[in-house]
Amino acid sequence: MADEPIERQHQREREQERQRLREQEEKDLKVEASRGSRPLEGFAGGHTTWTGAQDDEAAARVHAGDAERSWRASERQARLEPEPERRDEEEDA
Repeated sequence: MADEPIERQHQREREQERQRLREQEEKDLKVEASRGSRPLEGFAGGHTTWTGAQDDEAAARVHAGDAERSWRASERQARLEPEPERRDEEEDA
């Protein structure tokens, strides 16, 4: 009999947790139903000085020779030539 009040308390806590999870699931479903850009988690209201131009500059450096390398690789494959051995500077690029 001493266990009955404790069991009721545990039951009430479990029900509260289920209710909290249902509410969170409803919020998630509302967000997933809407379309559009989404902020990064944890940074939704944060201020940043990062600009799109910085992304463009980095991409231009990193991918500067991609088209040319891809074209050369396609030409080699079309002629069934083996791939050349990679040099260290190509691996770093």
